[in-house]
Amino acid sequence: MDNSSESFDKFIELRDLTVKSNGRTILSIPHAIIPADTITACIGPNGAGKTTFLKVLDGLIKPDTGTVNHSFKSNTALVLHHTPMIKASARTNISLIQDAYPSISSEEIDLVLERVGLSKLASSPAHQLSAGERQKLCLGRAILQKPNLVLLDEPTANLDPNTTEQVEKIIRELNIEQSNIIFSSHQLAQVQRLAQYVIFIDHGEIKEKGPVGPFFADPRTQAAKRYLHQELISD
Repeated sequence: MDNSSESFDKFIELRDLTVKSNGRTILSIPHAIIPADTITACIGPNGAGKTTFLKVLDGLIKPDTGTVNHSFKSNTALVLHHTPMIKASARTNISLIQDAYPSISSEEIDLVLERVGLSKLASSPAHQLSAGERQKLCLGRAILQKPNLVLLDEPTANLDPNTTEQVEKIIRELNIEQSNIIFSSHQLAQVQRLAQYVIFIDHGEIKEKGPVGPFFADPRTQAAKRYLHQELISD
């Protein structure tokens, strides 16, 4: 993996980073520069370490060794694939963000519910919402944080094509509004639609990274070539 020649306006630098669990190494990244000034996709096989990678970038997981340094003052919002809901309305669930951000007003919450298409479901029990509606609720909560970096773990997994399109639209809007995005996905067509940059993780290591076009056209590593071949066949 070569990344020393890359330069970005905003980036996250990882050095000598390891994350272990029950004696097993989940992530091992000697050195990497991760762009934080674009939409970046994180791809790789199941169990490769993508979710742990996003949690480390967010600060939710502290690495066992090494450092995570931002070139900018970061305000991150992390949206995980499975976010539990309390047994209350959709509006009550999104309003929980006010505990951490008391300056957020009720009017802002109403505007965000409208923006993500959930105004008519604001009084509905959150746990009865569809998977796509719950994901929109989580994205709405992230929007309210006014982050400059949004981390998304499989944001459209198990969603139908129409809802996937709606969620991708919200992601693009976030990016236009100066929130840069790092998301994980198994959907290679989605990666090509949304991302400008790709990070390929395999067995807890960043095996390859670079602009999306060259990565898909001519991956440099055998591991990436194998992964793309297998995923394209399964599609």
